[in-house]
This record gives sequence, structure tokens and C-alpha cells, in this order.
Amino acid sequence: MSAPITVTHTHGERVSFACGGVELMSYVYRPDPDAFESRKPYVHPLRTLAGRTVTGYRPSDHRWHKGLQMTASHLSGQNFWGGNSYVHGRGYLPLRDRVGSMRHDAFGAVEAAGDRARLVERLTWVENGGGEWARETRTVEVHSARPEEGAWALDWSIRLTNVRAEPLVFGSPTTAGREMAGYTGLHWRGPRDLTGGDVLGPGGRGGRGEEGAAAMMGTRAPWLAFTAERDGEDAHSTLVFAHAPENDGAIHASHWFVRSEPTPVVAFSWAFFEEFELPPGEDLAYRYRVVVADGAWDRDRVESWLGAHGW
Repeated sequence: MSAPITVTHTHGERVSFACGGVELMSYVYRPDPDAFESRKPYVHPLRTLAGRTVTGYRPSDHRWHKGLQMTASHLSGQNFWGGNSYVHGRGYLPLRDRVGSMRHDAFGAVEAAGDRARLVERLTWVENGGGEWARETRTVEVHSARPEEGAWALDWSIRLTNVRAEPLVFGSPTTAGREMAGYTGLHWRGPRDLTGGDVLGPGGRGGRGEEGAAAMMGTRAPWLAFTAERDGEDAHSTLVFAHAPENDGAIHASHWFVRSEPTPVVAFSWAFFEEFELPPGEDLAYRYRVVVADGAWDRDRVESWLGAHGW
């Protein structure tokens, strides 16, 4: 049986979700001080039911990596990801005039009802010069907290509408010329002690450490799991990233971006190998699930959990 979820809204700053006295996640929408890191909401900390943190925040290698966040690394010449921008033939450059932001406009709902809680947010994607390019409705829902299973789930959905007079062109560093660097879309950065974790996928794909990550990099699959042993305690943590069934019919096919070393990262990349366009007035929609678990899960455990907790 799922345990009750509570929600606390610190107005102007964050929305926190808790279960059994543990803050499972904090959704921070207060604008960041540094525009170069691309001001936008993010989730940090993200924790297991046992209270173990499974997100990293502003690591020294990438200050703009902030827990779990929606990104767009290459969007019609702008960078809604943060930090340096990749330019083919020149590498990564600190092009501050390319860095856009995602402005929090309002919450349509912040609510809890028994074993489920959610927020519904309205945002505007703003290019560096101040032009409003897209309107977004985002829903983040926390549910299925099962202490006996040591796991809970977060569902993240996005509906984005192009409000420009011309198409929005979505890409990635790979579409700009850098091989196998197709990061963009919903992105997770793990804490440093998860570096070197194992990456698993369906059908026996994946494996140990960076070899497992390389086997899943750039592939299509309904789910991907990242599991690792923690520093300082005899414990493991596992995160499962899964596509909702309707994502198969989305505007563009998604591929996994994943690394175990030198940084633990996973992204539901919506433009890994090819650009796609969103025409004026049109919208796109995706829905994702992140399962946060204590323990080292194997493929059978992942597939059993996903099969038992439908969409």
C-alpha cells in the first residue's frame, strides 16, 4: 500500500514533497542568481525513502548541472541548458548572449490527496534578448511511495507551445557536429559518489560502469536504470528512467544520453542525432517517470516494478 505524501509550498522559492518524515524532493523555482547557468526551475535534493540524496547540485565540472531539470541545449541558436555552448570546429565557448531562461509564471495547482501529490506550473521560455519563444505547462507528480518496496515515483510531463512567428528548431551538440553528445531534454545529474555506477536496459542491454553506459548511449528503449553503491555507508541507490507509452507517438523519437564516468548523468534526449522543428502555434508533449529506490535493483526488479505500477 502506498504511503501518504505531504506537500509544503514556500512561496517564491520551492515546493517540497515528503513521506514518513523524509523530504523526497524539493522543486526550486526561485530564479538563479547567475544568468549564465540558465535560470530555470530544477529538482534538488531528490532523495530515496531512506533519505539518501540522489542528485548533484552545481558540481565543479559543470556549475549549471542542477539535480533534475528540463533543458534544451540547442534551440534555434539559443542555449536553454546553461554554461558553454558547443560550436562546431571551435569547441565549447562561453557565449553569454546565447543563454536563455525558463521563467516561472504561476502555479495552476499545488496539492496533495492521500498517496499522491502534484504541482502544475505555467512557464515561459525566454531567449537571451528577452523574446518570449514558448509557453509551457508542466506537471510534476509524486506517487507510489512503498516503504516495503523501498521506492517511490516521480512523473514529469511537459506541453510546450511555440509562440514565435517562425519554427523552433531543437537540436543538441551532436546535431551541431560533436559525436555522441546528444544531451538535451529532461536531464538528471547524480551526486559524485554515484560515479562509476552500472547502467541497465531491457533485453540484457547495458552492464557494469561506463561500458554499460556506452552500450546504452544513443539507443532507444522504454526504460534505463542507473544503480550504484554509496560512499560512507553500506548501501546502494537505484534510479529508473522510463518513457510513458504515448511518447512513442511524440513529435520526435527520443534516445538515451547516459554516462557513468566521469559524471553520472542521464537524459531523455529528444534530439540526439537529428534536429526537429516545432511550427508556430503548434505544441509538443512528453511524459516521463523517474523511480527512486533504495538498494541495487537488477533488470528483473526494474521490470517487475514498472509492470506493477501502470501509467
